[in-house]
Amino acid sequence: MDFFPTTVIDIAGAFGPRVPDDMTVEVALSLMAGARVDHLVLCDGDDQSTGLVTLARLAGVAGGPAYTDRIRLRDVLTGAPV
Repeated sequence: MDFFPTTVIDIAGAFGPRVPDDMTVEVALSLMAGARVDHLVLCDGDDQSTGLVTLARLAGVAGGPAYTDRIRLRDVLTGAPV
């Protein structure tokens, strides 16, 4: 049995907040400020880790010319135009 995390997501998930990937960037930034963390582990509807986003990445998206308050974390993760 493997007791050690094997991916970056597993390691980060052990030490950071897990959030649904349909959360908006705006809400995620607020949560990160309140929790004083620099990353979030994204989870799908089955609570499976699907990725990791950093404060720097979200700040870049929020400061971009195409930013709207409807952009979801899954859009940032997949590289969809934002």
